Amino acid sequence: TFQINETYPWHGVKSTAVNQCNGVRIPLEHDLSSTSYTLEVRVFNDGVAYRHVIPGAEGVPRVPDEYSTFVVPSGSTVWFHGMDGHYEAPYEKKDISEVQPGTWGGPPLTFKLPGGAGYASITEANLVNYAGMALEADGRRGWVVGLGHRHPLNYPFELRYGREEGKRLGRAAAINGTITTPWRVVMAGRDLNTLINSTIQPNLCPPPDPKFFPEGIKTAWVKPGRAVWRYVDGGPGEFDGLKEFSRLGGQLGFEQHVIEGVWSRWTMEQRKAMVDYSREQGVGVFFWRHSNQLRTPEAREEFFKMLRELGVRGAKIDFFDHEAKELVDLYETLLLKAAENRIQLVFHGANKPSGRERTWPNDMVREAIRGMESSGYKERARHQTTLPFTRYLAGGADYTTMIFSERRRDSSVAHQIASLAVLASPLLTIAAKPQTIVASPAVDVIKAIPAVWDETIVLPGSEVGEVAAYARRTGDTWFVAVMCGTQARTIKVPLSFMRDGQYKATLVRDGEDDSTVRVENTTGKQGDTLSLDLRAGGGFIGRFSRP
Repeated sequence: TFQINETYPWHGVKSTAVNQCNGVRIPLEHDLSSTSYTLEVRVFNDGVAYRHVIPGAEGVPRVPDEYSTFVVPSGSTVWFHGMDGHYEAPYEKKDISEVQPGTWGGPPLTFKLPGGAGYASITEANLVNYAGMALEADGRRGWVVGLGHRHPLNYPFELRYGREEGKRLGRAAAINGTITTPWRVVMAGRDLNTLINSTIQPNLCPPPDPKFFPEGIKTAWVKPGRAVWRYVDGGPGEFDGLKEFSRLGGQLGFEQHVIEGVWSRWTMEQRKAMVDYSREQGVGVFFWRHSNQLRTPEAREEFFKMLRELGVRGAKIDFFDHEAKELVDLYETLLLKAAENRIQLVFHGANKPSGRERTWPNDMVREAIRGMESSGYKERARHQTTLPFTRYLAGGADYTTMIFSERRRDSSVAHQIASLAVLASPLLTIAAKPQTIVASPAVDVIKAIPAVWDETIVLPGSEVGEVAAYARRTGDTWFVAVMCGTQARTIKVPLSFMRDGQYKATLVRDGEDDSTVRVENTTGKQGDTLSLDLRAGGGFIGRFSRP
């Protein structure tokens, strides 16, 4: 047996991760094959994790598979998404007894225990040199581990790579030498606040290599921040128009600008000019690239060398769409090459995070979510109040957050502004074009919302798919952000988490209709209680700062 008791800096719901657990390594022998292996278990205050380690001779390939089953207690309510869209499908809510055999769920798979006993979520950690895990229902309250080769062929992969490539990746992958499975993780807590504040996944991953990250996640070239982005909300897309995005991003205090593939049509001089101009505005530039253009060492060397020489801060790499081992290996290869060149990465069309952001602090965010790019999706209010307690348990997501246009569907503008604080990520890409943010009466509050936080509290009244109510602290400033689902309600928010003394408060509420907001400047103090009358799909955000 052993114990771990450590803390380390973190970019997430809090600025310091706590890793406290008891562990044991149990030697076992497989009955039929007489293979010796080790079952390692770690128990935390907010969950449990296990993995298998099967020794093997270096250079000798073996093909692992898994069929471990997680049995969910009778009477539990489960939230999960299918795998037809890889990790970009909407969530379903069901009683565990209603889940049919053969149903697939992409982790994290969250469930509420009966009788108010609490919540739990199933996922994996430290996914490396192995295929990714999804879960297949057995129709008897069980969810069976399915590795990447067993996942249903999803539409995005078939569209981009074809069925024959899908068949090839449908064969289990060999591993040379010792086989170390990823950690199988169950987060658990009596309330949603416990789940949200868990750092089990990064706790189960190794710390970063000081050769690349001498100050760990605080290494100077690793810069979290908010990003302007021209894609879903329009705006001028030519060279000068994108320079204007950088200028307005700097005016808003945002730190990044994600540029889609148009950069590849520019001359090298134009690329350099964009990078230099953006830097003058205090903005770092990310360039988009299709992952199929980075499958060879030569292609990776050429791309990352170009980024480094131009002074580009990061790359957005897209269209992986599969959890086969060779794709998991590709993430690691790209992260290493990027670290060698001091480049930050965003992965789109990607699988869920597994805590490897601790090992690779330049792994800023992964999509793995039905985000704002999904123009036809209409149930935003329910979706955005589900995501904090499901997908975001695995880490940041490139949802491309906050929009004021009709794409917000059944959510109000105040709800959308609140989402910027609730759906946080170390790289927080904003869907709304900066021109609309500058024009918003709530612009000063929006400008003050950071990408990473020092402290997070899930407030009473929160419920998966119904209400997401958060208090979050950055320095001495607190934000209260509330998103309402499809049913109107009134909630009370005691400001008991604030320190003694008076705070200046700016409150943003729903206006006369869903497309407007009402901004109020007032004061607040510990002991006050906010009473929030929320319409269906409505929202609220308040900033409380020291005078």
